[in-house]
This record gives sequence, structure tokens and C-alpha cells, in this order.
Amino acid sequence: MKRKVVIAGGTGFIGTYLEEQFKRLEYEVLIISRKAGHIAWDDTDGIRESLEHAEMLINLAGKSVNCRYHAKNKAEIMNSRTETTDILGQAALACEHPPGLWINSSTATIYRHAEDRPMTEAHGEIGSGFSVEVAKAWERSFFSFSLPHTRQIALRIAIVLGRGGGVMIPYRNLVRFGLGGIQGPGSQKFSWIHLDDILGIILFLRDHPELSGVFNVSSPNPVDNRELMQQLREVMKMPFGLPSPAWMLELGARVIQTETELILKSRWVIPERLEQAGYRFKYPTLRKALCDIIS
Repeated sequence: MKRKVVIAGGTGFIGTYLEEQFKRLEYEVLIISRKAGHIAWDDTDGIRESLEHAEMLINLAGKSVNCRYHAKNKAEIMNSRTETTDILGQAALACEHPPGLWINSSTATIYRHAEDRPMTEAHGEIGSGFSVEVAKAWERSFFSFSLPHTRQIALRIAIVLGRGGGVMIPYRNLVRFGLGGIQGPGSQKFSWIHLDDILGIILFLRDHPELSGVFNVSSPNPVDNRELMQQLREVMKMPFGLPSPAWMLELGARVIQTETELILKSRWVIPERLEQAGYRFKYPTLRKALCDIIS
């Protein structure tokens, strides 16, 4: 019988990549999604049946944070994470043969704005503000379940870089049109992870049953915004890039209906637990990652 993985919220940038890769590895892949053609979130029996005998459940569900944080969007961002996690937990509890591993997405933005030192799982300081409250509630919902036959892991994922989507589209457009200079002060840290390492980390955690709890999913070599934009310009062979001060970013964010936090917050996150466990990154440096994505 084929090994089975269930991907909840599996129609986005990360989910579609994982679906393709797990099929390549000869898994049966089931998707839980609001989109037609997949298991629906209100199909309680269908979700429970999908989890029976599954090797892994990977939950990526949640409304995109690339929007303005007004009341309606805030409620949807929060509820789309906590409510779906609760649905999955209840389904796992109802299973006769629940998944052996449940990997739930979280976010590296749970840590405070940090320009003084890196944040690790053991010594990171939890921040404040709406995005942090979402992350805390998400993890609290996940770990509220006691599942004796299911190992639980929360991935505090940094900004994901990969081909064909995600943040690389706006960043490449900025550079292409000569706007690829520093953003804000340029000193804010940029923690990132290559899409291929997302898969690598999931498979690594699958194969190490002694590992559970919270893991930072980020490259061991974060850069600051100044270096990020410089490397992007170099890889794209663009000799110059106009800077974007904070006030200009705020105006632009209002126009395109997003928040400057996504650019200006300093995320300095180190994957200490993964490195201690022996995971070897396929893309440990930004230069190698960008050359792969932009080649």
C-alpha cells in the first residue's frame, strides 16, 4: 500500500510544491482545501477518513498575511489558522489509526524585532503585536491537543524563497524596474529558507522519530536588507537600485493593500535545533539560493 500524506491548505505556493514532490516520491497525496476538487473543510467525515493510516499530516492552512490589517482581515487571518488547526486535531482524535506525524505551520515572525542578536528556539524572545498574537494562538491551538499516537511538530517558517511564486515575484520586479535599493534603514535582518529545504526538513523530521516540538525553519545564514537587495541586483545583473525610505514604503503598502511590517520587521532567526539534530541545508547561503531561483 502506498504511503499517504495529507496536506491541509495545500493549494498555495508551498502546498502545490509539496504535493508535486511527494507524488514524485510515490506518496498518495490528499489535499484539504476550500477550493473545489479537494476535501472540504466542512466535510468532517472526509477529513477523518483522509487521516486514517496517513504517515503524515502537514497543515499549511491560513489566509495570506499579504493584506491590510483592518478588523475583517485580522479576524480572517486569525480564524483561518486556529479554526482549521482545531478541525484537524478533532479529526485526528477521532481516528482509529491517526497520522504518525502532524507537522503544523507556524511563523518565524513570532519573535521580536531583533537587530541585536539572533533568536533560537531556546533563547528567542517572543514579540508583541498582531502578527505575534496570531502565531501564539496558532501554536497554542496546535499543542492543546494530546495525541498519544501522533508526534507533533510546529515549524516556525521564515520567508520562503523559490521559483514561480512567493516573495520572489515582487522582489524581482523591484530590481527589474530599478527600485532594488535598500528598503527602510536596510539594517533589518532577513531570515529566509529555500523551498527545497522546506521539503528536506519535513523528510528529515519524518525520519527522526525522537524529534518533536518547535523548530525554526530558516537558513543558518540570514542577511540584512542591504545585503539582500545587493545580492538580488548582482544575480539579476542590475547595476543600480533606488532606495525606498520607510515613508515611501508606507504609501506604497497602502496602494497595494499590504503592510510594511513584512519588509521592515527585523527577523533574525537561527535554526539551532535542526543544526544540532544534524540537518544539512541544501541552500545554506542566499547567493546559492538566488542563483538557483533566478538562473
